[in-house]
Amino acid sequence: MNAQTMAQRAYAENALSTRTDRSIEYELFARVTHRIKAAAEAGKAAYPRLVQALYDNQKLWTALAIDVADPGNKLSPELRAQIFYLAEFTQVHTGKVLARKARLAPLLEVNAAIMRGLSAGGTKR
Repeated sequence: MNAQTMAQRAYAENALSTRTDRSIEYELFARVTHRIKAAAEAGKAAYPRLVQALYDNQKLWTALAIDVADPGNKLSPELRAQIFYLAEFTQVHTGKVLARKARLAPLLEVNAAIMRGLSAGGTKR
């Protein structure tokens, strides 16, 4: 192993250890939101990719709902309730999008709002 490889590996490990829960959540939302947008923009041929991205978005929101439902969660009860509501909305609206009875935009807007909140800082969980 050469010095450059060792330095890259050491830097990568250090970068991972300094990440916060907020930055990880932001990155997850950013990735799934980007995948949803890219699949939607690619048209009908990319429908299977859109379905997979929407499924992954639902999994992310389900994980958040489970987290905020935990009595040990440190967020305020009001914020926890709002996040839980958004998780429910995401689940229902995704079904409507897949049935072609609703637009995709509200899902993207909700994710964007969450990313803004995560990037603004605030109370940690």
